[in-house]
Amino acid sequence: MANFQYIALDSKGEQTTGVVQANSDAEAVTALRGQGLYPTQVVQEGKGSIAGKAGKKGKKKSKSKAKGKKGKIGGKVKPKVLMIFTRQLATLIDSGLPLLRGLNVLGKQEPNPVLQATITNIADSVQGGSTFSESLGQHPKMFNKLYVNMVKAGELGGVLEIVLTRLAEYQEKAHKLKGKIVSAMVYPLIVMFIAVAIMSFLMLFIVPKFRDMFDDMGNAELPLISRVVFGFSDWMLARPLLLPNSVWILLIAVGSYMAFGAWTRTKKGRNIVDSLKLKLPIFGDIQRKSAIARFTRTLGTLVTSGVPILQALNITRDTAGNVVVANAIDEVHDAVKEGESIVSPMTGSGIFPNLVVSMVDVGEETGQLPEMLLKIADVYDDEVDSAVTALTSILEPIMIVILALVVGAIVFALFLPLIKVIQEMQGG
Repeated sequence: MANFQYIALDSKGEQTTGVVQANSDAEAVTALRGQGLYPTQVVQEGKGSIAGKAGKKGKKKSKSKAKGKKGKIGGKVKPKVLMIFTRQLATLIDSGLPLLRGLNVLGKQEPNPVLQATITNIADSVQGGSTFSESLGQHPKMFNKLYVNMVKAGELGGVLEIVLTRLAEYQEKAHKLKGKIVSAMVYPLIVMFIAVAIMSFLMLFIVPKFRDMFDDMGNAELPLISRVVFGFSDWMLARPLLLPNSVWILLIAVGSYMAFGAWTRTKKGRNIVDSLKLKLPIFGDIQRKSAIARFTRTLGTLVTSGVPILQALNITRDTAGNVVVANAIDEVHDAVKEGESIVSPMTGSGIFPNLVVSMVDVGEETGQLPEMLLKIADVYDDEVDSAVTALTSILEPIMIVILALVVGAIVFALFLPLIKVIQEMQGG
Protein backbone atom coordinates (compact mmCIF):
# COMPACT_ATOMS: atom_id res chain seq x y z
CA MET A 1 0.00 0.00 0.00
CA ALA A 2 1.06 3.56 -0.68
CA ASN A 3 0.41 6.77 1.23
CA PHE A 4 -1.92 9.32 -0.36
CA GLN A 5 -2.11 12.92 0.75
CA TYR A 6 -5.58 14.42 0.49
CA ILE A 7 -7.67 17.54 0.87
CA ALA A 8 -11.32 16.87 1.71
CA LEU A 9 -14.49 18.49 2.97
CA ASP A 10 -16.22 17.22 6.11
CA SER A 11 -19.98 17.15 6.75
CA LYS A 12 -19.90 20.83 7.81
CA GLY A 13 -18.18 21.87 4.62
CA GLU A 14 -14.88 22.60 6.36
CA GLN A 15 -11.60 21.69 4.67
CA THR A 16 -9.36 19.05 6.18
CA THR A 17 -6.05 17.49 5.09
CA GLY A 18 -4.27 14.28 5.95
CA VAL A 19 -2.77 11.00 4.73
CA VAL A 20 -4.56 7.73 3.92
CA GLN A 21 -3.12 4.34 2.90
CA ALA A 22 -4.51 2.67 -0.25
CA ASN A 23 -3.47 0.74 -3.34
CA SER A 24 -4.73 3.38 -5.80
CA ASP A 25 -6.32 6.80 -6.10
CA ALA A 26 -9.77 5.23 -6.45
CA GLU A 27 -9.35 3.15 -3.26
CA ALA A 28 -8.16 6.26 -1.41
CA VAL A 29 -11.26 8.18 -2.52
CA THR A 30 -13.52 5.27 -1.46
CA ALA A 31 -11.82 5.05 1.93
CA LEU A 32 -12.22 8.77 2.54
CA ARG A 33 -15.89 8.66 1.58
CA GLY A 34 -16.33 5.83 4.05
CA GLN A 35 -15.02 8.18 6.74
CA GLY A 36 -17.67 10.77 5.83
CA LEU A 37 -15.23 12.97 3.94
CA TYR A 38 -15.49 14.30 0.39
CA PRO A 39 -12.05 14.47 -1.24
CA THR A 40 -11.33 17.38 -3.57
CA GLN A 41 -7.74 16.29 -4.21
CA VAL A 42 -5.84 13.03 -3.67
CA VAL A 43 -2.13 12.73 -4.55
CA GLN A 44 0.26 9.83 -3.93
CA GLU A 45 3.29 10.80 -1.85
CA GLY A 46 6.35 11.35 -4.00
CA LYS A 47 4.30 11.97 -7.16
CA GLY A 48 3.21 15.55 -6.53
CA SER A 49 2.05 17.97 -3.88
CA ILE A 50 -1.45 18.84 -2.73
CA ALA A 51 -2.89 22.34 -2.75
CA GLY A 52 -2.42 22.73 0.96
CA LYS A 53 1.34 22.81 0.44
CA ALA A 54 1.20 24.98 -2.65
CA GLY A 55 -1.84 27.11 -1.93
CA LYS A 56 -0.14 30.45 -2.37
CA LYS A 57 1.43 29.41 -5.65
CA GLY A 58 -1.94 28.19 -6.86
CA LYS A 59 -3.55 31.55 -6.12
CA LYS A 60 -0.83 33.43 -7.95
CA LYS A 61 -1.22 31.10 -10.88
CA SER A 62 -4.94 31.74 -10.95
CA LYS A 63 -4.40 35.50 -11.12
CA SER A 64 -1.86 35.26 -13.89
CA LYS A 65 -4.12 33.02 -15.99
CA ALA A 66 -7.09 35.27 -15.38
CA LYS A 67 -5.05 38.20 -16.73
CA GLY A 68 -3.95 36.26 -19.76
CA LYS A 69 -7.53 35.41 -20.75
CA LYS A 70 -9.24 38.60 -19.67
CA GLY A 71 -12.68 39.03 -21.20
CA LYS A 72 -13.26 35.29 -21.66
CA ILE A 73 -13.48 33.90 -18.14
CA GLY A 74 -16.99 33.59 -16.75
CA GLY A 75 -18.78 34.70 -19.91
CA LYS A 76 -22.04 33.21 -21.14
CA VAL A 77 -22.10 29.91 -23.01
CA LYS A 78 -24.93 27.99 -24.64
CA PRO A 79 -26.98 25.79 -22.26
CA LYS A 80 -26.07 22.72 -24.32
CA VAL A 81 -22.32 23.37 -23.83
CA LEU A 82 -22.76 23.72 -20.06
CA MET A 83 -24.96 20.62 -20.00
CA ILE A 84 -22.26 18.52 -21.69
CA PHE A 85 -19.61 19.82 -19.25
CA THR A 86 -21.80 18.93 -16.25
CA ARG A 87 -22.48 15.43 -17.56
CA GLN A 88 -18.78 14.79 -18.30
CA LEU A 89 -17.67 16.04 -14.88
CA ALA A 90 -20.29 13.86 -13.14
CA THR A 91 -19.06 10.82 -15.09
CA LEU A 92 -15.41 11.47 -14.22
CA ILE A 93 -16.08 11.94 -10.50
CA ASP A 94 -18.39 8.92 -10.41
CA SER A 95 -15.54 6.90 -11.93
CA GLY A 96 -13.39 7.76 -8.90
CA LEU A 97 -11.37 10.59 -10.42
CA PRO A 98 -10.65 13.43 -7.94
CA LEU A 99 -12.45 16.70 -8.62
CA LEU A 100 -9.32 18.71 -9.42
CA ARG A 101 -8.02 16.14 -11.87
CA GLY A 102 -11.44 15.92 -13.51
CA LEU A 103 -11.49 19.70 -13.99
CA ASN A 104 -7.98 19.64 -15.46
CA VAL A 105 -8.92 16.87 -17.88
CA LEU A 106 -12.05 18.70 -19.05
CA GLY A 107 -10.20 22.01 -19.25
CA LYS A 108 -7.63 20.56 -21.66
CA GLN A 109 -10.17 18.97 -24.01
CA GLU A 110 -12.90 21.66 -23.94
CA PRO A 111 -13.30 23.20 -27.45
CA ASN A 112 -15.27 26.25 -26.27
CA PRO A 113 -12.67 28.94 -25.41
CA VAL A 114 -14.88 30.74 -22.87
CA LEU A 115 -15.74 27.56 -20.95
CA GLN A 116 -12.14 26.31 -21.22
CA ALA A 117 -10.79 29.52 -19.64
CA THR A 118 -13.46 29.34 -16.92
CA ILE A 119 -12.74 25.67 -16.10
CA THR A 120 -9.02 26.46 -15.82
CA ASN A 121 -9.80 29.37 -13.49
CA ILE A 122 -12.09 27.18 -11.35
CA ALA A 123 -9.42 24.46 -11.15
CA ASP A 124 -6.85 27.03 -9.99
CA SER A 125 -9.31 28.34 -7.40
CA VAL A 126 -9.98 24.81 -6.07
CA GLN A 127 -6.24 24.11 -5.97
CA GLY A 128 -5.81 27.35 -4.03
CA GLY A 129 -8.08 26.09 -1.25
CA SER A 130 -11.57 27.24 -2.28
CA THR A 131 -14.48 24.82 -2.43
CA PHE A 132 -15.95 23.89 -5.80
CA SER A 133 -19.20 25.77 -5.10
CA GLU A 134 -17.30 28.90 -4.05
CA SER A 135 -15.28 28.73 -7.27
CA LEU A 136 -18.45 28.37 -9.35
CA GLY A 137 -20.03 31.30 -7.50
CA GLN A 138 -17.29 33.56 -8.86
CA HIS A 139 -18.85 33.20 -12.34
CA PRO A 140 -22.57 34.06 -11.93
CA LYS A 141 -23.10 34.68 -15.66
CA MET A 142 -22.25 31.07 -16.44
CA PHE A 143 -23.33 29.25 -13.26
CA ASN A 144 -26.64 30.48 -11.82
CA LYS A 145 -27.85 30.17 -8.22
CA LEU A 146 -29.48 26.81 -8.91
CA TYR A 147 -26.22 25.33 -10.17
CA VAL A 148 -24.08 26.73 -7.33
CA ASN A 149 -26.47 25.76 -4.54
CA MET A 150 -26.94 22.23 -5.83
CA VAL A 151 -23.16 21.75 -5.99
CA LYS A 152 -22.84 23.17 -2.47
CA ALA A 153 -25.45 20.70 -1.19
CA GLY A 154 -23.61 17.88 -2.95
CA GLU A 155 -20.31 18.91 -1.33
CA LEU A 156 -21.83 19.03 2.14
CA GLY A 157 -23.56 15.67 1.65
CA GLY A 158 -20.51 14.03 0.06
CA VAL A 159 -22.54 13.10 -3.03
CA LEU A 160 -21.20 15.57 -5.59
CA GLU A 161 -21.24 13.06 -8.45
CA ILE A 162 -24.92 12.23 -7.79
CA VAL A 163 -25.88 15.91 -7.64
CA LEU A 164 -23.97 16.68 -10.85
CA THR A 165 -25.77 13.81 -12.58
CA ARG A 166 -29.14 15.16 -11.42
CA LEU A 167 -28.11 18.63 -12.53
CA ALA A 168 -27.14 17.34 -15.99
CA GLU A 169 -30.47 15.50 -16.29
CA TYR A 170 -32.29 18.67 -15.21
CA GLN A 171 -30.44 20.72 -17.83
CA GLU A 172 -31.16 18.15 -20.55
CA LYS A 173 -34.90 18.05 -19.81
CA ALA A 174 -35.14 21.84 -19.42
CA HIS A 175 -33.30 22.32 -22.74
CA LYS A 176 -35.60 19.82 -24.45
CA LEU A 177 -38.72 21.51 -23.05
CA LYS A 178 -37.50 24.96 -24.10
CA GLY A 179 -36.79 23.66 -27.59
CA LYS A 180 -40.37 22.38 -27.91
CA ILE A 181 -41.84 25.71 -26.80
CA VAL A 182 -39.59 27.70 -29.14
CA SER A 183 -40.47 25.46 -32.10
CA ALA A 184 -44.19 25.98 -31.43
CA MET A 185 -43.84 29.76 -31.16
CA VAL A 186 -41.30 30.36 -33.90
CA TYR A 187 -42.97 28.40 -36.72
CA PRO A 188 -45.93 30.78 -37.26
CA LEU A 189 -43.62 33.80 -36.96
CA ILE A 190 -41.33 32.45 -39.68
CA VAL A 191 -44.25 31.78 -42.01
CA MET A 192 -45.68 35.26 -41.39
CA PHE A 193 -42.27 36.83 -42.04
CA ILE A 194 -42.00 34.96 -45.35
CA ALA A 195 -45.53 36.07 -46.30
CA VAL A 196 -44.73 39.73 -45.56
CA ALA A 197 -41.39 39.51 -47.42
CA ILE A 198 -43.03 38.01 -50.54
CA MET A 199 -45.87 40.53 -50.46
CA SER A 200 -43.43 43.44 -50.10
CA PHE A 201 -41.31 42.18 -53.01
CA LEU A 202 -44.36 41.83 -55.26
CA MET A 203 -45.74 45.24 -54.27
CA LEU A 204 -42.46 47.10 -54.75
CA PHE A 205 -41.02 45.42 -57.86
CA ILE A 206 -43.60 43.34 -59.76
CA VAL A 207 -46.91 45.19 -59.33
CA PRO A 208 -45.54 48.58 -60.65
CA LYS A 209 -44.45 46.92 -63.92
CA PHE A 210 -47.94 45.48 -64.45
CA ARG A 211 -49.44 48.89 -63.59
CA ASP A 212 -47.32 50.58 -66.28
CA MET A 213 -48.30 47.91 -68.77
CA PHE A 214 -52.02 48.43 -68.13
CA ASP A 215 -51.62 52.21 -68.31
CA ASP A 216 -50.11 51.81 -71.81
CA MET A 217 -53.11 49.74 -72.87
CA GLY A 218 -55.51 52.59 -72.25
CA ASN A 219 -58.17 53.45 -69.72
CA ALA A 220 -59.72 50.02 -69.46
CA GLU A 221 -61.89 49.40 -66.41
CA LEU A 222 -59.85 47.42 -63.83
CA PRO A 223 -61.44 44.90 -61.44
CA LEU A 224 -61.85 46.03 -57.83
CA ILE A 225 -59.18 43.67 -56.49
CA SER A 226 -56.70 45.00 -59.06
CA ARG A 227 -57.46 48.63 -58.17
CA VAL A 228 -56.89 47.84 -54.46
CA VAL A 229 -53.56 46.10 -55.11
CA PHE A 230 -52.33 48.82 -57.51
CA GLY A 231 -53.41 51.54 -55.08
CA PHE A 232 -51.59 49.91 -52.17
CA SER A 233 -48.46 49.49 -54.31
CA ASP A 234 -48.58 53.18 -55.28
CA TRP A 235 -48.95 54.15 -51.63
CA MET A 236 -45.91 52.04 -50.61
CA LEU A 237 -43.78 53.69 -53.30
CA ALA A 238 -44.98 57.25 -52.55
CA ARG A 239 -42.49 59.66 -50.89
CA PRO A 240 -44.49 62.11 -48.75
CA LEU A 241 -41.64 62.53 -46.20
CA LEU A 242 -38.39 62.10 -48.17
CA LEU A 243 -38.48 58.32 -47.80
CA PRO A 244 -40.96 55.87 -49.38
CA ASN A 245 -43.86 54.76 -47.20
CA SER A 246 -42.51 51.20 -47.33
CA VAL A 247 -39.32 52.37 -45.58
CA TRP A 248 -41.37 54.26 -43.00
CA ILE A 249 -43.37 51.09 -42.31
CA LEU A 250 -40.11 49.19 -41.73
CA LEU A 251 -38.71 51.93 -39.46
CA ILE A 252 -41.94 52.13 -37.46
CA ALA A 253 -42.04 48.33 -37.10
CA VAL A 254 -38.42 48.18 -35.87
CA GLY A 255 -38.97 51.15 -33.53
CA SER A 256 -42.16 49.62 -32.13
CA TYR A 257 -40.38 46.30 -31.54
CA MET A 258 -37.53 48.03 -29.68
CA ALA A 259 -39.94 50.16 -27.64
CA PHE A 260 -42.02 47.10 -26.79
CA GLY A 261 -38.85 45.26 -25.72
CA ALA A 262 -37.82 48.14 -23.47
CA TRP A 263 -41.33 48.31 -21.98
CA THR A 264 -41.39 44.56 -21.23
CA ARG A 265 -38.16 45.02 -19.25
CA THR A 266 -39.95 47.34 -16.84
CA LYS A 267 -41.71 45.85 -13.83
CA LYS A 268 -45.21 46.86 -14.95
CA GLY A 269 -44.65 45.81 -18.55
CA ARG A 270 -43.24 42.42 -17.55
CA ASN A 271 -46.23 41.77 -15.28
CA ILE A 272 -48.74 42.58 -18.03
CA VAL A 273 -46.93 40.58 -20.74
CA ASP A 274 -46.38 37.51 -18.53
CA SER A 275 -50.01 37.61 -17.44
CA LEU A 276 -51.16 37.76 -21.09
CA LYS A 277 -48.87 34.86 -21.98
CA LEU A 278 -50.80 32.61 -19.61
CA LYS A 279 -54.20 33.82 -20.90
CA LEU A 280 -53.57 33.43 -24.64
CA PRO A 281 -55.78 30.81 -26.33
CA ILE A 282 -53.87 27.58 -27.07
CA PHE A 283 -50.44 29.17 -26.54
CA GLY A 284 -51.35 30.20 -22.97
CA ASP A 285 -52.07 26.59 -22.01
CA ILE A 286 -48.66 25.52 -23.32
CA GLN A 287 -46.97 28.40 -21.44
CA ARG A 288 -48.74 27.44 -18.20
CA LYS A 289 -47.85 23.76 -18.49
CA SER A 290 -44.21 24.53 -19.29
CA ALA A 291 -44.02 26.91 -16.31
CA ILE A 292 -45.44 24.23 -14.00
CA ALA A 293 -43.02 21.64 -15.38
CA ARG A 294 -40.08 24.01 -14.84
CA PHE A 295 -41.21 24.89 -11.30
CA THR A 296 -41.77 21.31 -10.15
CA ARG A 297 -38.60 19.96 -11.76
CA THR A 298 -36.42 22.74 -10.34
CA LEU A 299 -37.87 22.48 -6.83
CA GLY A 300 -37.83 18.66 -6.87
CA THR A 301 -34.22 18.53 -8.08
CA LEU A 302 -33.05 21.03 -5.45
CA VAL A 303 -34.84 19.37 -2.52
CA THR A 304 -33.73 15.89 -3.63
CA SER A 305 -30.14 17.17 -3.72
CA GLY A 306 -30.33 18.36 -0.11
CA VAL A 307 -31.02 22.08 -0.54
CA PRO A 308 -33.29 23.41 2.28
CA ILE A 309 -36.88 23.97 1.16
CA LEU A 310 -36.91 27.76 1.77
CA GLN A 311 -33.66 28.26 -0.11
CA ALA A 312 -34.93 25.95 -2.87
CA LEU A 313 -38.12 28.03 -3.21
CA ASN A 314 -36.05 31.24 -3.49
CA ILE A 315 -33.93 29.73 -6.27
CA THR A 316 -37.01 28.34 -8.04
CA ARG A 317 -38.65 31.77 -7.92
CA ASP A 318 -35.60 33.38 -9.53
CA THR A 319 -35.57 30.79 -12.34
CA ALA A 320 -39.36 30.68 -12.93
CA GLY A 321 -39.20 32.63 -16.20
CA ASN A 322 -42.63 34.21 -15.60
CA VAL A 323 -43.41 37.00 -13.11
CA VAL A 324 -46.92 35.69 -12.36
CA VAL A 325 -45.56 32.23 -11.55
CA ALA A 326 -42.68 33.80 -9.55
CA ASN A 327 -45.20 35.76 -7.44
CA ALA A 328 -47.14 32.55 -6.76
CA ILE A 329 -43.90 30.82 -5.67
CA ASP A 330 -43.15 33.80 -3.43
CA GLU A 331 -46.50 33.28 -1.67
CA VAL A 332 -45.64 29.60 -1.19
CA HIS A 333 -42.26 30.62 0.29
CA ASP A 334 -43.90 33.00 2.78
CA ALA A 335 -46.40 30.33 3.83
CA VAL A 336 -43.69 27.70 4.39
CA LYS A 337 -41.63 30.26 6.31
CA GLU A 338 -44.58 30.69 8.70
CA GLY A 339 -44.76 26.92 9.18
CA GLU A 340 -47.73 26.31 6.89
CA SER A 341 -48.19 23.75 4.14
CA ILE A 342 -47.33 24.66 0.55
CA VAL A 343 -50.69 23.32 -0.66
CA SER A 344 -52.84 26.23 0.58
CA PRO A 345 -50.99 29.08 -1.22
CA MET A 346 -50.71 26.94 -4.37
CA THR A 347 -54.50 26.53 -4.40
CA GLY A 348 -55.12 30.25 -3.88
CA SER A 349 -52.71 31.36 -6.60
CA GLY A 350 -54.90 30.17 -9.47
CA ILE A 351 -51.81 29.11 -11.40
CA PHE A 352 -51.58 25.46 -10.43
CA PRO A 353 -54.29 22.98 -11.55
CA ASN A 354 -56.08 20.75 -9.05
CA LEU A 355 -54.06 17.73 -10.21
CA VAL A 356 -50.77 19.41 -9.25
CA VAL A 357 -52.11 20.58 -5.89
CA SER A 358 -53.48 17.10 -5.07
CA MET A 359 -50.21 15.35 -5.99
CA VAL A 360 -48.20 17.84 -3.90
CA ASP A 361 -50.59 17.29 -0.99
CA VAL A 362 -50.08 13.52 -1.21
CA GLY A 363 -46.32 14.01 -1.44
CA GLU A 364 -46.29 16.11 1.73
CA GLU A 365 -48.43 13.63 3.66
CA THR A 366 -46.30 10.63 2.65
CA GLY A 367 -42.96 12.43 3.07
CA GLN A 368 -42.15 11.97 -0.63
CA LEU A 369 -42.54 15.54 -1.84
CA PRO A 370 -39.34 15.65 -3.98
CA GLU A 371 -40.23 12.43 -5.80
CA MET A 372 -43.82 13.64 -6.35
CA LEU A 373 -42.60 16.98 -7.75
CA LEU A 374 -40.39 15.18 -10.27
CA LYS A 375 -43.31 12.95 -11.28
CA ILE A 376 -45.46 16.05 -11.86
CA ALA A 377 -42.67 17.51 -14.00
CA ASP A 378 -42.53 14.33 -16.11
CA VAL A 379 -46.32 14.37 -16.56
CA TYR A 380 -46.36 18.00 -17.69
CA ASP A 381 -43.32 17.53 -19.93
CA ASP A 382 -45.31 14.85 -21.76
CA GLU A 383 -48.38 17.11 -21.92
CA VAL A 384 -46.34 19.98 -23.36
CA ASP A 385 -44.82 17.59 -25.91
CA SER A 386 -48.28 16.39 -26.97
CA ALA A 387 -49.70 19.93 -27.07
CA VAL A 388 -46.80 21.25 -29.17
CA THR A 389 -47.05 18.32 -31.58
CA ALA A 390 -50.80 18.85 -31.98
CA LEU A 391 -50.38 22.61 -32.37
CA THR A 392 -47.67 22.24 -35.01
CA SER A 393 -49.76 19.75 -36.98
CA ILE A 394 -52.68 22.24 -36.96
CA LEU A 395 -50.63 25.36 -37.62
CA GLU A 396 -48.68 23.95 -40.56
CA PRO A 397 -51.61 23.65 -43.01
CA ILE A 398 -53.23 26.85 -41.71
CA MET A 399 -50.08 28.93 -42.27
CA ILE A 400 -49.54 27.38 -45.72
CA VAL A 401 -53.10 28.33 -46.66
CA ILE A 402 -52.59 31.90 -45.39
CA LEU A 403 -49.37 32.21 -47.37
CA ALA A 404 -51.07 30.83 -50.48
CA LEU A 405 -54.02 33.25 -50.08
CA VAL A 406 -51.74 36.30 -49.76
CA VAL A 407 -49.61 35.45 -52.78
CA GLY A 408 -52.57 34.10 -54.76
CA ALA A 409 -54.64 37.26 -54.21
CA ILE A 410 -51.83 39.47 -55.55
CA VAL A 411 -51.20 37.22 -58.55
CA PHE A 412 -54.94 37.05 -59.26
CA ALA A 413 -55.14 40.86 -59.11
CA LEU A 414 -52.30 41.12 -61.64
CA PHE A 415 -53.51 38.60 -64.19
CA LEU A 416 -57.27 39.19 -64.02
CA PRO A 417 -57.08 42.47 -66.05
CA LEU A 418 -54.69 40.79 -68.49
CA ILE A 419 -57.14 37.95 -69.07
CA LYS A 420 -59.94 40.48 -69.51
CA VAL A 421 -57.93 42.38 -72.15
CA ILE A 422 -57.14 39.14 -74.03
CA GLN A 423 -60.82 38.17 -74.00
CA GLU A 424 -61.82 41.58 -75.37
CA MET A 425 -59.22 41.33 -78.14
CA GLN A 426 -60.50 37.87 -79.12
CA GLY A 427 -64.08 39.13 -79.09
CA GLY A 428 -63.16 42.13 -81.26
